[in-house]
Amino acid sequence: MKVLNLRCAHDHAFEGWFASEDDYQSQNDRGLIECPMCGEKAISKLPSAPRLNVSGAREPSVPAAADVSGETTQAMTLQSMWMKAVQHVMATTVDVGDKFAEEARRIHYGETEERAIRGKASAEDARALQEEGIEVMALPIPAAAKGKLQ
Repeated sequence: MKVLNLRCAHDHAFEGWFASEDDYQSQNDRGLIECPMCGEKAISKLPSAPRLNVSGAREPSVPAAADVSGETTQAMTLQSMWMKAVQHVMATTVDVGDKFAEEARRIHYGETEERAIRGKASAEDARALQEEGIEVMALPIPAAAKGKLQ
């Protein structure tokens, strides 16, 4: 098993597991690899150093990674926090799809039971809901989150 550090064209870093280097290359060439944050398919492999355990070797004091700068660590932490927030929203809301504005109004005016919903609304619909006193918030959900989140 080969674990590779990958990055999309939008600079989101993530990890991919492949049977071999050839397996990674084949999947990437066929456009099967996509960024879990944005769904981008333009993926590049980051340099990585293998970690070898030899007798007498000590644990490295810094993680073995291509770029261990504070900026990269912070970006990866933010990505992780964002994905956890998306997972929470997906797990605790009902998807009403294109009927979001209609369903938000029904809940607001007491025509149906109150519950947390998510769905799609145009910018115009969102403004109209806010003008009616209905709280809404745009939440971009990564394309990869539309399936099962890991």
